[in-house]
Amino acid sequence: MTGRICGTGSALPHFRVTNDDLSKIMDTSDEWIRSRTGIETRYLATEETTTSLAVEASRKALENAGVDAAELDVIIAATVTPDKLFPTLSCELQSELGAVNATAFDISAGCSGFLFALNTVQAYIESGCCRKALILGAEVLSKIMDWGDRSTCVLFGDGAGAAVICADETGILKCVQRSDGAKGMALHCYNRPVNNPYKKNPADLDYTHMNGQEVYKFAVRTVPKTISEILAAVDVTPDEVSYFILHQANIRIIESVAKRLHQPMEKFPLNLTECGNISAASVPTLLDKVNRRGLLKKGDKIVLAGFGAGLTWGAAVLTW
Repeated sequence: MTGRICGTGSALPHFRVTNDDLSKIMDTSDEWIRSRTGIETRYLATEETTTSLAVEASRKALENAGVDAAELDVIIAATVTPDKLFPTLSCELQSELGAVNATAFDISAGCSGFLFALNTVQAYIESGCCRKALILGAEVLSKIMDWGDRSTCVLFGDGAGAAVICADETGILKCVQRSDGAKGMALHCYNRPVNNPYKKNPADLDYTHMNGQEVYKFAVRTVPKTISEILAAVDVTPDEVSYFILHQANIRIIESVAKRLHQPMEKFPLNLTECGNISAASVPTLLDKVNRRGLLKKGDKIVLAGFGAGLTWGAAVLTW
């Protein structure tokens, strides 16, 4: 048996922020952001939380799949911005959804988190440990941004995306997941410092730091190479792929991947323009957008790929 994506869902905050809005509170402009990233707007949480967005996306995915939460064997939540250190986001989801029979745990793999969750569920299904699972990426990145750092904060948004995975005869053909911790400081954010009766530290919290050039070079090198390798492993050519659903970090990265794979940009759907970079939620929100627009046909070959903090990257090729 293999895993098959049988339902998708997504959720975005209600508050939409344009580049022009940001130019009123920091030294930036629509032209500066758009020309360097392709981003025009993003959605930022005001009333929403990581958990509330995850619940909304998950309910939509379950409805789309026609699966009751009580049927789930596993819930995996990918996030770097949970509302609590514990209980985990996945356990909060289990409670909210009524998934009384599921085992729930979180994955922290940055922007690759959804792909890591997919690979984990695939292993569970192949081993016979699971038949139905819910995986999701959910982030409220706005709470870990330095809103005085225009080089970073303008890139990111908030949101959640989910997918229901069912055991079937067709579906996922192959998954890969990889990491290079030696280069991890290219994109980092410190947790609470040690603070106890024997070691005192300031209470100030850290924010996201990114070496944009290093992340860019990493992405344009590793993503097309990984996609080529995974397609070759299952004897599928890039020309046979209907859509490449990539992590939405920067339009230049996506254009570079398309060029290196010798594929037209029409095969690379986007939600970067309206949503910005939503880390682990990026791939599943885009997948849901493409699915709900009726662009995916039964039998289509699809590639999913994520890359980001860690440094981590992952990819999957599947039959829809």
